[in-house]
Formats: sequence, structure tokens, C-alpha cells
Amino acid sequence: MSDADYPEQGGEVDTLSPATLATRIRAGESVSILDVRDRDEYDAWHVDGPGVTSRQIPYVRFVQAEIKGSVADVVPDLPEPIVVVCGEGEASAYVAGLLATAGVEAANLAGGMGAWAELLVAVEVPTDWQATVRQYQRPSSGCLGYLVERDGEAAVVDPLRAFTERYVADAADLDAAISYAVDTHVHADHVSGVRTVADRTDAEVVLPAGAADRGLDFDATLVGDGETLTVGGASLRALGAPGHTHEMTAFVVGDAARNGGETGTAGGDVLLAGDSLFLRSVARPDLEDGVDGAPELAALLHRTLTERFAGLPDDVLVAPGHYDAATTAADSGAYAATLGDLQASVGALSMGSDRFVDHVLSAMPPRPNNHHRIIATNLGRERVDDGEAFEMELGPNNCAAAGVDAD
Repeated sequence: MSDADYPEQGGEVDTLSPATLATRIRAGESVSILDVRDRDEYDAWHVDGPGVTSRQIPYVRFVQAEIKGSVADVVPDLPEPIVVVCGEGEASAYVAGLLATAGVEAANLAGGMGAWAELLVAVEVPTDWQATVRQYQRPSSGCLGYLVERDGEAAVVDPLRAFTERYVADAADLDAAISYAVDTHVHADHVSGVRTVADRTDAEVVLPAGAADRGLDFDATLVGDGETLTVGGASLRALGAPGHTHEMTAFVVGDAARNGGETGTAGGDVLLAGDSLFLRSVARPDLEDGVDGAPELAALLHRTLTERFAGLPDDVLVAPGHYDAATTAADSGAYAATLGDLQASVGALSMGSDRFVDHVLSAMPPRPNNHHRIIATNLGRERVDDGEAFEMELGPNNCAAAGVDAD
């Protein structure tokens, strides 16, 4: 519908920006959401978070109630203030106005779910050495990416194509040149930005060596386990972490001099874990080889988490590739926790291999939207324009197994 298709708003409408809503959710505040889209749209994708209480009541119910003079009867049982949400912020503005007229404290989410999907929040990951490690949070999907900067050089890790200009601008603000655009694996939930960042900056595209076995169809530097990228005085050491996919590779980010060059790992480093270990769960193993190949990858994931990662210091800060709606950010605002804390809190990490495999395979949510096309695009085997790429990845990422920390 166009603006002209909506009735005149029923009262003065307060607005809330997506950035302000994201700040409140990240802080764990109580937030009431009234979503006036249709049920199928809501079920597929809606605003969520650790303090969010959400209700879905379609816009048409409020139109009918206004005609009957019974808007107050439709108001959901939600604590005020209420944030009203729709697809583009137009129907929700009308409903927010009706609620305001009925004496309900309500605000419209400016731009609706479209603007929510366009939001990227940057938060600094704390380190005890001189470097910038910036975490990029996409609240609409829970995707996390990173920029590592030191001494005027930078690397972006797991960038999203939709936000290429943001990474380029942020590096420029830091007076840094982007030397590397890195993917930890072939993503299935979002369209990668490594090639678009490289096109804008002449950065070197870097992928794990195993991406070639999956049919990679563009030029990239392939790194194997133990190889190191140098970014000014910082080092990014590749740590093979198979399980989500065969080629999944984490990167240990630290001070190159303190870490002894290419091979060292010190306390206080940051583990860019990609899709291996999250703050409440672990990765799902079925997006590369399907259900048939999932048991093998789940067993590999168990070895990654209990053997490979066990060799890292307990105070290494794990910065994952995703966060889920129930995750609360640290005091810094970043979604990150020490490896020692996660080993104590994520129940899957204390399971034996057989139990771990069974549990992960029983806890997989629906696959990400359009995952086959997204994988093909990220391998360079399918071409899509920016608009189609943005539409393909809308919705939750679903790259984690569900509930594996419950025991």
C-alpha cells in the first residue's frame, strides 16, 4: 500500500528509531512490541530479544475497531510503552495513532521491518592491547561481523554485502586501509561482502583453503590451519574449526609481537569463532552436506570444541558469528565471553561425543531462507544484484543448533 492508501492517523504519533530499539534490546531492557503484519509474515520473522514481549494483531483489526469505536477493546495485554511495527512503518504509524488517541502510550518503529533489516550497529570488543576490534551487529538476523585495525591497516571478517560501504567508511574514519576481506567459511544465511569490499578497497579476499573443495568460482587467497595474516602489529592466526562446515576456520586475533609471531596464542586474545561456538549454543552441522552428512560434521564439531579450542587460554575472548534472540550482550555492549565462561555455561561442551552428536542432530531449527542460493552466490557460482541479495537473506539466520546448552 502507498501512503495514500492508509487512513489519516488517529492521533499524534511518537516514533522510535531502529537504532534506539536495538540499544534497548541489547541492554536487556523490557520492550513491548505490537506487530500489525499478517500472521505468516510475523511467524517468519519478527523483532525479538531477551527482554522483548511481542504480540501479533493484524492491522485490519484496528481499522475495523476504529469504525466500530472499539479500539480500546483490541489493545493487547502489553506493558506500556508499546512499539508498533509493520513492514515499512506506515500501517504501524496509523495504529500507533489510534492507540495514542485511546490513551495508550505507543510509538511507531520508523521504517518498520525494512528499516530494521537495514540497521548495522558497531560496538568495540574490549582488548588489553593496542588494537581496534569492532563488532558489527545486525539485530534483524543476529549476524555478527568484525573489523580489526592496528597501525593504519585493517581486516574485515565475515562482512555482509549489504553493508560494504559501512566497513569502507569506518576504516577511513580510523585512517586505515583495508588489507584483507576474510570469510571464516562459505556462509549459508547471508550474502558475503568479501568481494564487494575488495572491489571498493583493493583488499585481498581471503577464504579457508577448504572452500576450493566446495566449488569456489572466483580468485581468492586460501589459508590453512596455522597460517597467519598480519594487520599492522596485529596477527590473525587461522585455526581450523570444522563442524558447521568442513572448511570452517576461526581466527585468533592478538598482538603479533606478544604472541611470538605466527604461532603463539596469549591470554587476552580474541577468537573470531565464526559459526562454531556461540554464547548459548553451538553450530548446526547440516548446511553443507544435508542430513546425511550431518553426523560426520557433528563429530568434527565436537572435536573442534573439546580438543582444538581446549588448547586456547581460558581468558581468550570468544567473539562469535551470530547471537540468538535470548542472548544478552556483555557490559561493553558486545556479544562476547571468555572461553572459560562458555565452557562452564554451554552444556554441549561437557558432553561426550556420542551424546553431543545425538543432541545437536535433534536440536536443529528450520534452515536459513534461500540457503542453497546464498551458498551458490557466496561460491561465485550464481550472480544476484544487490536488491535480490538483500531480499534473499531477510529473516533469522538459524545457523545455530537450538537448545544444546539446555542440559
